[in-house]
Amino acid sequence: MTTTVSAATRAEYCVIACADAWRDNGEVLASPMGMIPSIGARLAKRTFSPDLLLTDGEAMIVGLDGEPEGWLPYRRHLAMVTGGRRHVMMGASQIDRFGNQNISCIGDWQQPARQLLGVRGAPVNTLNNPVSYWVPKHSTRVFVEKVDMISGVGYDSAAAAGPSATRYHRIPRVVSNLGVFDFATPDRAMRLASVHPGATVDQVQEATGFALARPDDVPGTREPTPEELRLIREVIDPKGLRDREVPS
Repeated sequence: MTTTVSAATRAEYCVIACADAWRDNGEVLASPMGMIPSIGARLAKRTFSPDLLLTDGEAMIVGLDGEPEGWLPYRRHLAMVTGGRRHVMMGASQIDRFGNQNISCIGDWQQPARQLLGVRGAPVNTLNNPVSYWVPKHSTRVFVEKVDMISGVGYDSAAAAGPSATRYHRIPRVVSNLGVFDFATPDRAMRLASVHPGATVDQVQEATGFALARPDDVPGTREPTPEELRLIREVIDPKGLRDREVPS
């Protein structure tokens, strides 16, 4: 009997795009922040990146079923952070063309119009290990020409700070509900790498507050395999929480 797999939803394409951020990473600590990045990290570990380490967000290494498999003391965690052995996927209230990220405030930081999370660990994360970003609602309010305050360090800011800032600094990708972005350009400006099915290049550009670099022919985000869809739907997220973050 042949089982028919229904077409992937927008949320599932986002999961796939997030999972691919950890492809070929080897034995590194995956630190996803958000529902879809978390599903993506678990999918990556179950398929093409089996050496990934996942944690409970506190002090334990967890397995595929979420059960503790080991202890990760804080000192060891920091050693992985400062040695480039962790790959974080963070959120962004603002992100600009060179990958500077803001989660601190909107407006002048001396008298902001809106107070957000604060800088938190963003500077340490971005300077000491690879950091990707997840944006569930792509808009010109998030993708801005210049962030109001730098929390996570972008390519231009790292270069200006010198070699000590660029040793481990890397932004592999940005994933939004419209497409996938990277910085594979000569000046490290953000590039549109792929668009999700149902979105267009013009739609992505219109929702972005700066001119995106892009190839002449922008590809679509890769299709999930039937096995990946089965894992997402039946094993990792059977309750469909992904669709709450990115509705179909």
